[in-house]
Amino acid sequence: MKTLQEILYRCRLSRVAGDTSTEISAVVFDSRKAVPGCVFVAVRGTQTDGHQYIAEVVRAGVKAIVCEQIPAETNEETCYVEVADSSEALGRMAANFYDNPSQTIKLVGITGTNGKTTIATLLYKLFLSLGFRAGLLSTVRNMIYLTEVASTHTTPDAVELNRMLREMADAGCDYCFMEVSSHAVVQNRVTGLQFTGAVFTNLTHDHLDFHKTFDAYLAAKKQLFDQLPANAFALVNTDDRHGKVMVQNTKATIYTLALKKEADFRCRIIENHFEGLLLNINGTELWCRLVGNFNAYNLLSIYAAATLLGISKEEALTALSKLEAVDGRFEYFTSETGITGIVDYAHTPDALLNVIETINSIRQGSGRLITVAGAGGDRDRTKRPKMAFIATENSNLTILTSDNPRSENPDDILKEMLEGVAADKKKNCLVITDRKEAIKTACTLAVQGDIILVAGKGHETYQEIKGIKHHFDDREVLKEFLQINVNPGEVN
Repeated sequence: MKTLQEILYRCRLSRVAGDTSTEISAVVFDSRKAVPGCVFVAVRGTQTDGHQYIAEVVRAGVKAIVCEQIPAETNEETCYVEVADSSEALGRMAANFYDNPSQTIKLVGITGTNGKTTIATLLYKLFLSLGFRAGLLSTVRNMIYLTEVASTHTTPDAVELNRMLREMADAGCDYCFMEVSSHAVVQNRVTGLQFTGAVFTNLTHDHLDFHKTFDAYLAAKKQLFDQLPANAFALVNTDDRHGKVMVQNTKATIYTLALKKEADFRCRIIENHFEGLLLNINGTELWCRLVGNFNAYNLLSIYAAATLLGISKEEALTALSKLEAVDGRFEYFTSETGITGIVDYAHTPDALLNVIETINSIRQGSGRLITVAGAGGDRDRTKRPKMAFIATENSNLTILTSDNPRSENPDDILKEMLEGVAADKKKNCLVITDRKEAIKTACTLAVQGDIILVAGKGHETYQEIKGIKHHFDDREVLKEFLQINVNPGEVN
């Protein structure tokens, strides 16, 4: 057990009222979890302000409070600590409480709009295949070596994050590969962590409901690189015009990757099929089981990060060739009637375009592309018409449908999507609100040689409607209507 003074190490303190030698059993920022022995950190969140609950947790027996403004009425038995930014303090306190686990593990953060999950997950799998113990923090799942922990956010809160990193360190993990969301950076969930390296994938339209402007979104991503120590590496995709911006102020050693220009790590696509990619990476040819131009970038990022972490070129390439796609990322299967179904998590305009362009570059003959897509509720509304435009401009037939409407009316979302459909494309665009019915219709209309893309939910096994998560798996539904039981063509 640590004292409050020890837990406050490296925090920016403005004022202290009380005894900081009290022993602390837990760091808490949710007033409902506050119990005697813990320190309560009052954080100003997006939904509520923890300062409102200070008096309540003091009455519950909490003897240590960290806040941005000490209340006018205080309890003489309670220690109050005023800090400049309580969310920043929470990150440092959580790290200190769990003995700074990121200093004993090689922690690699992956940030960007698209590709984070694939890169983090496959780096984790690659290092396991080479005999290392590793951890994973991702949108799809969190892994403490071989033990899975439920994933509720792209990046967990600071306390949960450090707790899991401590468990990884105690389990003997040498590495942890972590998706770092822009929300997590802005909300100081990664403050106090020591990264061995960071990877930038790309930056496209997303999360403007939270960040409000693209510049603010970019600045959030860049902040991860600004905070890297001098002994870390910063690996950036310079085919993306924001790549060089990311590392303008970093102290880390900069490495570049690209498919289109000179870089430290170069890749060229030789062949692209539904079965995989034939690539040339830094002069060596290899066959990989992932599909598409976007996955060439992902694979190059994985190879580059692995070698920067000390894996030999030969070991990295061999392991790379054995990797398989992540759940819900370009998962495909073929029915007995010759119809190909593809499920992908693409939920941004750029990701949807990448997947559709990949399919169109591979498909042969007279087969059509039928795209089923929607847009999530309570999220960036400006994406909606763009998603519909991309789908209808690049598919033979598009079915717009509900995604995760959350608190919104799905019909209202679809009306906004329809604003992006050009007049000459409306004849090849259907609107079916019920997602299962939309997928069924796509399967009914498809004939031999056609490809059905169901985009937006990927690995998700639920549909969120009015605060309730109902079981829904695009893969299950698509297989059901394509009458597929055994799935020999599936990537995973």
